Amino acid sequence: MLDTPDEINLVTLNCWGLKYVSKLRRERLTEIGRQLAIASPQPHIVALQECWTQEDYRSIRRETRFILPYAKFYHSGVFGGGLAILSRWPIEESTMYRYPLNGRPTAFWRGDWYVGKGVACARIRYGTAPNHIIEVFNTHTHAPYEGGKPNDSYICHRTAQSWEMAKLLRGAAERGHLVLAMGDFNMIPMSLEHQLITALAPVSDVWRVLHPDSSLGPAHHPAEEARRRPIPTAEFNILENGATSDGPYNTWRWTKAQQKLLGPGKEPVTVSPDTPDPLGKRLDYIFASTGDIPALGGAWKVKRASVGMMMRHPELGCSLSDHFAVEATLVFHPSRRVSPSPSLPPLPGSDSNNTASNRESTLSGDAGTGGHVQSTSGTAIQPPNEPTPPTTTSPGESTKADSALHNGAYLQLHSPVPSLLNSPSQHQHNHQTSLPPASYDAILTLIRRYTARSRAQRAWRARHFSLALLAAVACLVGVWFTPSNSGKNKNYVAFILTLVASLGLAAGTVDGLLALLFFGSELKALREFEWEVRNARRRAALLFPETRDDSGGGNGRRSEGGVRGQYPDRNGSVGDDGIEDEW
Repeated sequence: MLDTPDEINLVTLNCWGLKYVSKLRRERLTEIGRQLAIASPQPHIVALQECWTQEDYRSIRRETRFILPYAKFYHSGVFGGGLAILSRWPIEESTMYRYPLNGRPTAFWRGDWYVGKGVACARIRYGTAPNHIIEVFNTHTHAPYEGGKPNDSYICHRTAQSWEMAKLLRGAAERGHLVLAMGDFNMIPMSLEHQLITALAPVSDVWRVLHPDSSLGPAHHPAEEARRRPIPTAEFNILENGATSDGPYNTWRWTKAQQKLLGPGKEPVTVSPDTPDPLGKRLDYIFASTGDIPALGGAWKVKRASVGMMMRHPELGCSLSDHFAVEATLVFHPSRRVSPSPSLPPLPGSDSNNTASNRESTLSGDAGTGGHVQSTSGTAIQPPNEPTPPTTTSPGESTKADSALHNGAYLQLHSPVPSLLNSPSQHQHNHQTSLPPASYDAILTLIRRYTARSRAQRAWRARHFSLALLAAVACLVGVWFTPSNSGKNKNYVAFILTLVASLGLAAGTVDGLLALLFFGSELKALREFEWEVRNARRRAALLFPETRDDSGGGNGRRSEGGVRGQYPDRNGSVGDDGIEDEW
């Protein structure tokens, strides 16, 4: 029989375990497993990314099998997705969901398409009650090779992947389960991709719950520069900003000359906490919900969040990965006055326009554990455990606990079902599960820009195939009319024409298959994505009537019934809401 836990300890780590590419891979990943096994507090659920090989996975399993007896290695794509989930509790179900948009096979040197990136899903039972279920979603989204610049051709992919993740999280929350999204999201805080997850799903970024004023990216990023803050130090980026990547503490970001100072038998190389850190940023995240508050009789809230796995390899002196881990502890806070009804009405005087950013507020006072102190190594010093509530409470104590439930101490007050929240009384909850129309317009702009690029690529490759076919035929005709070889005067024209025809036709065939199979599939996935965004935008226009107008751009237009409307399609014509136009 399972003992229902009061706390859940979480770890997510990008292991940097690329076969033949990552340096000292076997030694590092074995040490990662050993550090997980001796970690304090003991982790209950661990999400790993870039654990590409079965060899490395088994190595980690050997080290952690006693504290994390249940685990799943996920297979995807040609070379595997590199995702694994380890758990203290049984994994009842698992699924590997591949992203519809995920890179291009033509960018073979990048590999995102070939590994079949997606979401590793696991349903974990942590107690005996029917609703004692955790749905874990582990992902490694498309890498930002082009730095997120306006002409970044992959930003549409990452946006689509965040959209898909939000749908998975929302569905799990609607089932009444505790929802966790963990992994390397390759995005910076409060970016459009980040907002998609926190606004369209009932989850919050656990780091921003405790550090709502943390950075919005590296020091040179426009969003962070606009805040006019000094260049952070290495220590500040770890303790306050949660920078898991590109910081000076990580030896894999050092120059080659600096890395030569490391190795067996050499003196440890230290980094001053005051070292300026203009490049450090947070790419790794843990998102969490509260679970079903009425069914559970309480809610899960954030107790601790820290950057972890910062130790060096004991013999090699290098960092264990090119990323640091994100560690968090969720604690269950019971409520003795939770209504058993499916939804909780807002308290008198509560803010009816609460948004995703409001949910990620600092825990303070009676709302929770408040701030926490961390050591310079990045390991959090946990605050003292909260006292167990007495069996009987006075009206004042019960009111105080209910106030904590509604004032932002929890990750998310409800797990709303967006499709059911259509009544005027639920209007405020709709604001919590939608973005303003302008955000959807930005996504539609990305989709249209990338669709134009994909169409141009398909047309170019189709033309290349046609030209290659014509050239091959012409070369073979030329071979027919080439004089035959005689004596010592060899005629190499026939050989050259045949070689050119063969190579040209092979290259043209590859491009023809890409145009037919890959780009055709990608364009259909883009159409599906665009339809979903358009549909969500029309709904958002109903939720934000102050932004509704008749000026095109996908803006919803009120019809006679107040529900149906029309929107302009790509060509400027108007199509009915429920009909997908042929573009």
